[in-house]
Amino acid sequence: RQVAERHAELLAGLPESVDQAALHEHAEASGDPDLLRLVLEYLPLTFSRRHGDPSRPWNRFAIRVRAADGSELLTYQGNWRDIFQNWEALLRSYPVYFPHVVAKFVNATTPDGHNAYRISRDGIDWEVPDEDDPWSNIGYWGDHQIIYLLRLLEGWQAVDPDGIDGWLDRALFTYADVPYRLADHEAMVAAPRDTITFDEEAEARVAERVREVGADGRLVAGDDGLARVTFLEKLLVPALAKLSSYVPGGGIWMNTQRPEWNDANNALAGYGLSMVTLYHLDRYVRFVRRIVDGAGDGPVAISRPVADWVAAVSAVLADHPAEAGIGDRTARRRVLDALGRAGASYRNQVRDGFDTTPSEVDPGALVDLLDAAAAHLRATIADARRPDGLYDAYNLVAFPTEDEATVQRLAPMLEGQVAAIGSTALSAEDVIDLVESMYASELYRADQRTFLLYPAHRPPAFLDRNTVPPEVVAANPFLRELVGDGSAGVLHEDSEGGLHFRPGLANAAALDAALEGTALDQERRALVHRVYEEMFGHHAFTGRSSGMYGYEGIGSIYWHMVSKLLLAVQERYLDEVRGDARPDVVAGLAAAYQRIRDGLGFRKDPVEFGAFPTDCYSHTPAHAGAQQPGMTGQVKEEVITRLGELGLVLVDGRLELVRPPLPAREIVGPDAGAAYRTTVCGVPVQVMVGDEDVVRVSLADGTHAERIGSALTPSESTEVFGRTGAVSGVRFTTTLLGGA
Repeated sequence: RQVAERHAELLAGLPESVDQAALHEHAEASGDPDLLRLVLEYLPLTFSRRHGDPSRPWNRFAIRVRAADGSELLTYQGNWRDIFQNWEALLRSYPVYFPHVVAKFVNATTPDGHNAYRISRDGIDWEVPDEDDPWSNIGYWGDHQIIYLLRLLEGWQAVDPDGIDGWLDRALFTYADVPYRLADHEAMVAAPRDTITFDEEAEARVAERVREVGADGRLVAGDDGLARVTFLEKLLVPALAKLSSYVPGGGIWMNTQRPEWNDANNALAGYGLSMVTLYHLDRYVRFVRRIVDGAGDGPVAISRPVADWVAAVSAVLADHPAEAGIGDRTARRRVLDALGRAGASYRNQVRDGFDTTPSEVDPGALVDLLDAAAAHLRATIADARRPDGLYDAYNLVAFPTEDEATVQRLAPMLEGQVAAIGSTALSAEDVIDLVESMYASELYRADQRTFLLYPAHRPPAFLDRNTVPPEVVAANPFLRELVGDGSAGVLHEDSEGGLHFRPGLANAAALDAALEGTALDQERRALVHRVYEEMFGHHAFTGRSSGMYGYEGIGSIYWHMVSKLLLAVQERYLDEVRGDARPDVVAGLAAAYQRIRDGLGFRKDPVEFGAFPTDCYSHTPAHAGAQQPGMTGQVKEEVITRLGELGLVLVDGRLELVRPPLPAREIVGPDAGAAYRTTVCGVPVQVMVGDEDVVRVSLADGTHAERIGSALTPSESTEVFGRTGAVSGVRFTTTLLGGA
């Protein structure tokens, strides 16, 4: 509201519809960083997909497309994950809004490197604990800050190679003031599933600011209005947060009370280690390194607390070899503790107020940090390759002593393979080998010619789960001393002499309480705990992914993740076909892509798919055909893959035609001189098979530009990406489809 009051005359003088670039110029000319920030965040959306499952009680959204008087309403709302992944697809049609969406993203991330839960036109929101609501919970989802931001940044750079550089050193960006307080490192180690407290006093302060100034009250306040930092800082903070939770030979520690993209693995929050996020982080740190490397030789400005965090993490990584802790549980604990304490020290530093005093940092120091991080991540990725050719997705951490940290490997999951393909650690040949290994693995479901989320391991039958093995009882006869009635006993004996843990012992804490009433020494208590854990596997419980059939459960295909696999392989293909890859490598990636595509629904008839095959469906369980039609996440990846399948790419600031990954007969048909037509950013594009590569660009003034080649110029591409109307059509005549 204060910004609106300061610029009432400017805002009143704007026409009903204004060119996006002109609006930026108005904001720049004002000299007001808050006006420029709000213009950067502005998204003229009339509708945006909310979360797909209305049955979930925490999804409190409304779909509003008209105002009370019937006029068009500019509004959107949704949870962080769904809204940003859908905007990624939308931006392929409106790429000039990449900086707007990125600004919206980074301005809503917290000083400790995480994000709020909900995004709307009115700002941000978060979950609040409610003791009377069994669904109530708080926490930060684990992978959003890296992969969603990375894909937005890569898309922005593809259409505007210099765009990011223009914002790096500008202190226009903010932090979300979410009233969650992450525990210190030692407290996290002691209770990994209970790591966040809700600061009611901080929430009250935020509410008061909102009453005073509006939605900006939910952002971190500084000495003079909002705490403003540079865009470079906003790129560094999420990487530092993940590095502060790095566990060598295991992954990124999921210590913020929430899982990642696949919330069927929600029980992994706490002891889980994410290789999925580690693969993403590998690609992210290399992207940011290229940005920093191109920023020039002079010092760069970041706030003092973040500069201290950079120095602390850099020192830890430099003091330990990249392989430290890969197979050594003591070395692993040293690295884990040192990084965790660096993160906790930073959080304590900014907990009661963010010091935005600029600190000048040598870009070389940032490059050293990112190079060291990349080396450590690569060592763990190399260790994550399994004997079956697949890669780990999630692991588990445990702290058996004060000096040790152990890693337990879980079964492979589809999302781990997708993330590994998307990292920079695998060569093109590695990607081809991995896809081949997937078809030979337990992830492959032959009847649908596609992949399960996880191997369909059948759990023990219900009546078999709670029976202490007779050989264990024979070796440890003292267990019979723990038999008792009701709440007095630890074990129950059935009519045939079998021993079972009492039904009320739902977890290790309950078992501890029951053992307190016994005379067992610590050694025997530890043995009871081992028997209990071996029987129930609580530590390795992942959630409904290992305990339920059906939706995202055992034996389930989840079509969104299959489409993510499709996109990951296509992107690798497009990288290689534009480079100097060997023809056999390009052909191998194309074959892998086509095989994955053949497993998707629209390639099947209704009997095989179990539903109308051209509709999008959420999942296919083991016992039925495709289920839950609707606007699923698969739509987003399919929108993005479509141009690539036609050989059209937005890269290096240009629209370019390359050899597509699909055979020519699927695109243009078998006839000589055949063609296809599509649109890119609303501009009609025609592609024809010919004897040479020629591009013809038609302009709105009736003139044409024709030349040898397969790409538009940067200036022509800018007009297309900006939807200015200056380019009225594009025609490619190409040899790239011949014989494909």
